[in-house]
Amino acid sequence: MQTVSPDFAQLKSGMKATWMAGDFGQIANFISGEAADFVARIDLKAGNRVLDVACGTGNSAIPAAKAGAKVTGVDIATNLLEQARKRAASEHLEIRFEEGDAEQLPYAEQSFDVVLSMFGAMFAPRPERVAAELLRVAKPGGLVAMANWTPHGFIAKMTEVTAQLVPPPPGVPPPALWGDPATVRQRFGQGARQVTCTPRKVRLAYPFPPKETVDFFRRYFGPTQMAFSKLDAAGKAALAAQLESLWREHNIATDGTTAAEGEYLEVRAIRA
Repeated sequence: MQTVSPDFAQLKSGMKATWMAGDFGQIANFISGEAADFVARIDLKAGNRVLDVACGTGNSAIPAAKAGAKVTGVDIATNLLEQARKRAASEHLEIRFEEGDAEQLPYAEQSFDVVLSMFGAMFAPRPERVAAELLRVAKPGGLVAMANWTPHGFIAKMTEVTAQLVPPPPGVPPPALWGDPATVRQRFGQGARQVTCTPRKVRLAYPFPPKETVDFFRRYFGPTQMAFSKLDAAGKAALAAQLESLWREHNIATDGTTAAEGEYLEVRAIRA
């Protein structure tokens, strides 16, 4: 069977448009507490040089700066970087937010004590390049810390529902493989002298019923918005119904709101 090789320039352009669609800041607000906990577990020291890869609106960069680190955030989506700058300024934090690609980071080798990425770098289409870049810009003995959705968690189930109607680009590994410990260890390979993987749970809670939760993602979450845009009216109705059914099936809230338990893999890799 012939393997389809993706056009990565076109793919990257599409990914940038996807993450700039909607308003990811609205989504990010609901997991900002989890980001603060993720950063707190890293135990940053004052003066540590930290790079937040695929930083979005600054959910991880801001608590890192509050811990006394010298933080740089990098992302492909310029509108998210602008939100991050405004958030940092409102809290009187000095953080550099710059446009850049997780597969080709615009920084010198061994520049950072800690390189982190929460639900970000996992979405780049060439994971082997991502792993190499995260290690390259970390100092020897430095830490690469990631939070990646797992292959069997709720976010992966959402992705599977969407993929049934809007198939992902051929030839690109599923992002959730970054949530598989064996795959993570293989990707970092000899570049890391130690890799620790810890499953974590996160409550994905929204103050409205499942149908309105789907509408919320459809309005503000770029990947969901773009998926709907590729469907005709019947397809849109089918996807909305399937996503609502998924949220209802996994809803653990009992007060008319919506909450599902998400799972992610917390990765700690020490650069060799």
